[in-house]
Amino acid sequence: MTTITHLTSRLQRMKLSRPWAADVTSVGIIATHVECSDGSEGWGFSWTPQIGAEAVAQMLTHDIAPAAVGRDASPGAAWQGMWEHLHEAGGGGITTIALAGLDLALWDAAARRQGSPLSELLGQKRKRVRTYGSGVNLHYTEDELLSQVQRWIDAGFDAVKIKVGRPNLDEDVARVRAVRELLGPDRALMIDANQRWDVPRAVKSVRALEKFDPAWIEEPLRAENLAGHALLAQQISTPIAVGENLHTRQRFEEYVRAGAAQIVQPNIVRVGGITPFLAIADIARDSGVPVHPHLLPELSGQLAMTLAAVGEQEPMTEDVEDAGFAALGALADECPVDITDGWLTERPHAGIGIRFSPQLEKEMA
Repeated sequence: MTTITHLTSRLQRMKLSRPWAADVTSVGIIATHVECSDGSEGWGFSWTPQIGAEAVAQMLTHDIAPAAVGRDASPGAAWQGMWEHLHEAGGGGITTIALAGLDLALWDAAARRQGSPLSELLGQKRKRVRTYGSGVNLHYTEDELLSQVQRWIDAGFDAVKIKVGRPNLDEDVARVRAVRELLGPDRALMIDANQRWDVPRAVKSVRALEKFDPAWIEEPLRAENLAGHALLAQQISTPIAVGENLHTRQRFEEYVRAGAAQIVQPNIVRVGGITPFLAIADIARDSGVPVHPHLLPELSGQLAMTLAAVGEQEPMTEDVEDAGFAALGALADECPVDITDGWLTERPHAGIGIRFSPQLEKEMA
C-alpha cells in the first residue's frame, strides 16, 4: 500500500483586479504538496476569499499534516478517517475547506502516477463544457453592469449570471430588465441573491423577476434555512440553485430530498475536495437534480467533463470575470483549461494541473 509520508502547505494571497466588495479585495490560496511512500508527489490547494484563510492554513499545518502521515495515499481512501479526525472542530466549513488541500493533492498524485489528466482518471464524458460569464456586480452601477454583460456577449458567452438583492426591489427589476434586453431572448440569464432575503421577500422578489425568464435563482435565503428553501420552492416557478455554502454530502442530501433545490452547485474546495464532490454528484444524479460546480473553473471544468447529464441538462461551469488563477498571475504552469467562445476545454496537462507560483517543492518541506 502506498502511504502518505509528508504534507506541506503555504498560504498566499492573490489581489483581485475587480474587488468583489469594499472589504473583499483578495482571495486566499493555501497551496499544498503531498509526498507518498512510492516517491510520487501531488499538488493541491485550499481556497477561501477574505475570511478564514489563516485558520485553514493553521489547520493544515497543525491538525491535518501530522494526522495524514501513514494513511493510504489512494485517492479518496483517507478522506472519511480524516474528516472524522477533524470533526470535533466542526463537520464543515474551515474543516472541509482545509481537508480539500490534502484531497486534491492526493488525486493529483494519482493522476500523475498514471501520466494522465484528472478527467481521464475519472472517466471523461465530454470534450468541452458550456461556461457562463459571472461577476460579483451588485455594487456596480447599471451602466457598469451592462458594460460587463456586453463584454461577456462579445466574448461569445450565451449565458450570464448577475447579482440581485438591492435594498429596493424596483432597482433589481430595472437592472434585470436592462440586462435581459441587452442579452435578447436566446441567451440564458441566471440571478444570484447571495443569501440576502427571507422567505416573504424572496417570494415577492422572484415573482417580480420571473417575467425576465431567469434560468435559476441562486441562494435566495441563508444556506442554513432548509425549511425556508423547501417552502419557497412551492411558491415560485423559477428553479432554486444552492450549494456554494453547503459543506457536506449530508447537507446536500437533505436539500435534494426535501425538494429545496432544483439545481446544486457544490464548491469543490468548500465540500472537502474531489472525493465528497463526486459523492454529492451521485446523490444529485440519482434524484434527477443537475449539478453545476461553483467557481474555480480551472478545476470545476475538469470535473464537469466527467459528470453525467441529467435529462437534457449538461453540467456548466462558472467563469467570474478577471478572477481566474491564470488571469491573476498565480500559476507556476500553463493553465490546464481554456475558455473560448463560452466553452471550456482542457489543455494538455498531468493531474489537476494546478500548481501555484512559486511552486511548492520537496526542499521547501
